[in-house]
Amino acid sequence: MNPVYRKASYLLSAHQLHQLPADEGGEVAFAGRSNAGKSSALNAITGISSLARTSKTPGRTQQINFFRLDETRYLVDLPGYGYAKVPERIKQHWQHTLEHYLQTRASLRGLILVMDIRHPLKEFDRQMLLWCQQVSMPVHILLTKADKLKRGAAQRSLREVENHLRGIQLEQAGVQTFSSLKRCGIEQVQVRLDEWLGFAMQP
Repeated sequence: MNPVYRKASYLLSAHQLHQLPADEGGEVAFAGRSNAGKSSALNAITGISSLARTSKTPGRTQQINFFRLDETRYLVDLPGYGYAKVPERIKQHWQHTLEHYLQTRASLRGLILVMDIRHPLKEFDRQMLLWCQQVSMPVHILLTKADKLKRGAAQRSLREVENHLRGIQLEQAGVQTFSSLKRCGIEQVQVRLDEWLGFAMQP
């Protein structure tokens, strides 16, 4: 397990793209529906329970939040999508900002797409996967809350997503089960982050 993730620290929150840090170095963004467990996954991966804000009210992540790993590498928590009870104009602003970030951010190395294992491949998830295919963006799917299902049901959900990835011919894609509560799957996703951010090349 790479200890660098335990060094993660909050850097800034951006409501507009011009507030983002300089577009250099490398970063990996976390995206997902508001109730998929994205913030909990970030906290589990870094081992810092209070790093990303979690709430029993989905949709609390309303800005692009940057967490620094070192001087040139970051983890990015994107606004949760599709659940928050906020005015339509704010939802449209999030969607516009999110699309422009994903399309224009040169330092973006890959996308961690978080899905609730009990409800995978919702409309937003499918849209994100198609976008990744169109722009050749590497993506790794976390099927979160795996502790909520028995092993057989969890494996069926995993196979469903694997089949979907093959169906849309998304080559730079991975998928795994994950549980923040049981701390299962953390090392597997860290290996993917290491590859994208260049830690795997270091001795």
